[in-house]
Amino acid sequence: MPQFSHRQLPLVLLLLLAAGLATFLVFRPRPAPLPEPPGIVIDSHSGLSALAEPPDWKILDAYQNTITRMDFERLLTTVFTTGGAWRSFIEIRENQALIQTGHGIHSLEFAPDPPTRTAPKIWRGAHELPPAPDNLPLHGLRIAIDAGHIGGEWARMEERWFVVGDGTPVCEGDMTLLVARLLKPRLEALGAEVSMVREKCEPVTPLRPESLLNAAEDAGADPDSPAALQRLAERLFYRTAEIRARAKLVNSTLKPDLVLCLHFNAESWGDPNNPQLIDHSHLHLLLNGAYNDEEVALADQRFAMIGKLLQRTHEEEASVGATVADTFAEISGLPPYTYPPGSPNARQVNGHPYLWARNLLANRLYDCPVIFMEPYIMNSVRDHTRIQAGDYEGLRDIDGRPLPSIFREYADALTLGLERHYRTNRQLTAGDE
Repeated sequence: MPQFSHRQLPLVLLLLLAAGLATFLVFRPRPAPLPEPPGIVIDSHSGLSALAEPPDWKILDAYQNTITRMDFERLLTTVFTTGGAWRSFIEIRENQALIQTGHGIHSLEFAPDPPTRTAPKIWRGAHELPPAPDNLPLHGLRIAIDAGHIGGEWARMEERWFVVGDGTPVCEGDMTLLVARLLKPRLEALGAEVSMVREKCEPVTPLRPESLLNAAEDAGADPDSPAALQRLAERLFYRTAEIRARAKLVNSTLKPDLVLCLHFNAESWGDPNNPQLIDHSHLHLLLNGAYNDEEVALADQRFAMIGKLLQRTHEEEASVGATVADTFAEISGLPPYTYPPGSPNARQVNGHPYLWARNLLANRLYDCPVIFMEPYIMNSVRDHTRIQAGDYEGLRDIDGRPLPSIFREYADALTLGLERHYRTNRQLTAGDE
């Protein structure tokens, strides 16, 4: 054993103390990591939809304490989802919902029953509008008309074009724009402030398919198959980039109380130069909802779904949509379209035969209630004949029946439906403005 002098002893003790402290720091017991909330698992690789930006979850803080637990769960399970996968991303506790963001957990505090705070929003429902003159039931209502698709030279790319023999080509984007132009003055005559999301057959987005080739490759297109890569880039252009550009315009500039998305429905027609015509037609309106399991798993769609739920857009869409659908069916005589039972992509709304919830890009991204119209069947024998007759005033003999222009019938039915709804659901005053 080594011998130490009295002078060396303090140094030895200091060295032993330092060694002991180092050993403690290295081998000391470490606290267990805090457990994640039960029921959900953070996935830092949560995916996004095509061309989507990561959502800013802090936006939802404005909705703290604005919805009760019961209403949140009811809307989530009966309107906004069709499967059970949401439980992997949302845990409903007694006083809060814990929502996976993809990088962590966002806590949404529930309100007492009844709530003491209202959800912030930029749109106004019928009951929130100021009184209007009896002859102007839409007075001050801000409406944006979104004429579906692009049309013109883009119609073939969009696969919304076909022609029968030597007839006039059927082009949905051109037809919806025609209806929009007929609809705008009708709504303005009733007092509405109307804006057009597009006014010509040109894209709203500045992007073009050529600028989306890299995005198409990232989305899984085979770069060794130029045709497949080009086709996916085209779809990203007209199905995704175009709708996202329209949503930015609606939300940032137009800021309406209601968006009317105009479409004509269709069924598979095969070769657009030798299309198959069918013998039936129908009508339905689409409201936002019915997110399937794969959609709920995407962070941006989950964020949008929660935002729609908290803004209570569904109640307004269902209320407006029911009156519009009933009126449109009355005037057009169209029967309802029915989705297959158990469809993971659709839910019937309030048992109404014409109203269905679906998660479409437009009715998901627009920050206000959206009525998404799907009347007629462009490749039905009857509707095709009316489309070929073009736009005209009054009535014409169509297959032995006096009928108005299909485009004016569309605009008139939608106008009357909105007039009836706001006459019934907002305060009116006698006399002129």
